Amino acid sequence: MDEKDLSRINAFRQLKKEIRGSKEHLIVGIDIGKINHHAFLGTATGHKLRSIVVENSANGFEHLLTMVQFFSDRENLKKIVFGVEPTSVYHKPLSEFLIENGFLLVYAANEAITKNRALLDGRWDKNDNKDAANVADLISQGKCQYYDFPNMNLRDIRSLLLLRKRLKKQAHSARIRIRNNLVAQYFPELDKFWNKNERENLAIVRWCLSPHEINKLELEKFYTMVAPRYRGQTQYRRISKIWEMSPYSIGCRAGQALDLEARILVEGLNRVRSEIIEVEEAIEVMCSCFDEYKLLLTIPGFGPYISSVVLAAIGHPDRFQNAKQVIRLAGYDLNAKRSGKKSNSAVPVISKKGKADLRYALYQAAMIASSSNTYFRSYFHKLLEGREREKGIRTKMRVKLAAKLLIVAWTLMKKKEPFDPRYIRLKTKKA
Repeated sequence: MDEKDLSRINAFRQLKKEIRGSKEHLIVGIDIGKINHHAFLGTATGHKLRSIVVENSANGFEHLLTMVQFFSDRENLKKIVFGVEPTSVYHKPLSEFLIENGFLLVYAANEAITKNRALLDGRWDKNDNKDAANVADLISQGKCQYYDFPNMNLRDIRSLLLLRKRLKKQAHSARIRIRNNLVAQYFPELDKFWNKNERENLAIVRWCLSPHEINKLELEKFYTMVAPRYRGQTQYRRISKIWEMSPYSIGCRAGQALDLEARILVEGLNRVRSEIIEVEEAIEVMCSCFDEYKLLLTIPGFGPYISSVVLAAIGHPDRFQNAKQVIRLAGYDLNAKRSGKKSNSAVPVISKKGKADLRYALYQAAMIASSSNTYFRSYFHKLLEGREREKGIRTKMRVKLAAKLLIVAWTLMKKKEPFDPRYIRLKTKKA
């Protein structure tokens, strides 16, 4: 972590300690919009100074700084803190501008903003000025979060991971549309062969989905069309069965639109899949620049994708003071509703308030590690010891193992050392 990032983290931690009732801070709460931002200037004691509209442009940002500096000098408020609501990506240009100019920037979580809105005036109405004042009010109470702004390489990795997620959704959507719309409508008998070799099935959809057209072809020509490469007798028998079923299919009659729709969907699916491979290769190249990435790859169950997700989520390991903060990042922290109940009757569950993609990646790593690695397999069975018959216990213990893997990953990144099996020893209870 460079000195600039470390300075921002220390300034944020100091802000959390001294902001309540401070007479030195000028708080600027900003409600983010696509065209204009609404800013509320006030003090930590609840005194309003000014509300202004900020155009989402360079001139608008400069005007905001001019007004902030004016009120800072007039009210003798030497410490300035900006707070934003992370609305879509509209907050990023302003946030980068403020950070590059050396200002302290924090953000208020959307859930906190929603719950605090009615407390401002006892009403439930919503408008831009009130939202800006709401953000400032949360900051004055210290209920704000550190605005993570890592170096460009890490931001690029996060952007590509988000792009990969979107492309995966597109590929899944196209695949389901092909299977549940085209195949189910025109050749429903093909569906039972779908999971055996999807590449050949897509070729059938692309070139001759209509059973009537398949029936016109000789078997050898049909085989060559959907499987240019011979892969053994099992493949040949499967394609032969599809060809033999075509005269007896109950599928709908196909019109001229089928060929066009099938071609567009299949080519679109193949194109998206090739783009996913291209994005994954770019992610791996960018991650290889980080020493922490190479250390994460030494953890059993961590492949290139999972390591890149963990690296992008944690970023600078020194921004976390303890393991509990890292666990909350993924939403693996436990909570239970104990009001009016005895503690032993309250069932704790994970909060799921953190990064869903990180939780998913870690759970996949836990499944692989608990089945293929000697150390983790032994650790997993010790967790299950005496509880094997409990309903859902294996899933619960894998979640616990996933949280353990996250702590191990954070520790390796912080200490800059490869994986050591000592990190996964069970804590023994004292007699």
